[in-house]
Amino acid sequence: MSSETGKWRIVVLISGSGTNLQALIDAQDTPNLPNARIVHVISNRKAAYGLTRAASANPPISTSYLALQPFLKANPGKNRADYDAEVARLVIRQKPNLVVLAGWMHVLGERFLDVVSGSATLEGEVQVENPIPVINLHPALPGAFAGANGIDRAFEAFQKGEITKSGVMVHRVIKEVDRGEPIIVRDVEIVKGETLEQFEERLHRVEWEIIVQGAAKVLGEYEVVSATIP
Repeated sequence: MSSETGKWRIVVLISGSGTNLQALIDAQDTPNLPNARIVHVISNRKAAYGLTRAASANPPISTSYLALQPFLKANPGKNRADYDAEVARLVIRQKPNLVVLAGWMHVLGERFLDVVSGSATLEGEVQVENPIPVINLHPALPGAFAGANGIDRAFEAFQKGEITKSGVMVHRVIKEVDRGEPIIVRDVEIVKGETLEQFEERLHRVEWEIIVQGAAKVLGEYEVVSATIP
């Protein structure tokens, strides 16, 4: 929590239109996400509309753009782990209490997780004292359709009779993709005869709810810890 504002600090990572980011922007410092503010948004796509959403917020939210391929081209000899470290550098400089991956289309590796957890230090940066929790929104139920295109894959599986429902979850980020501890899980029915677009629209509406709930729940754990410290 910032000693200046008395609010929890959130950094959000995005890649696209930013509808999940918008849900967080609308909820910050309200009863749904109390005493919290988004302090920075990072995108790995320059044209991501989420950057515009951040700039248009009241007050405006600062942003950064850092993409993997341009980074590698500009830094011969560097690799994907080095890119993840630079993303971590952008994050820890904001001194956040929480990092939310809201449609971030890049798998962050151990280098990123080691830095934000405080188990590794970047040159020129102060080591993180308290591990920064990282959560991710994934459009599938725990253990199902890990990785990209979860909505399309679930819809296809329904058409084949392999599943009767799908869902969404907010989970903690670990090195195994989409395998971290679930924080919020919500079933989403797939209706026979509906189109992929109709299913996707209903699922997104659930996402907008649970990404806020997940962030609030994790920040609420700080409150419990703070209350138990003598």
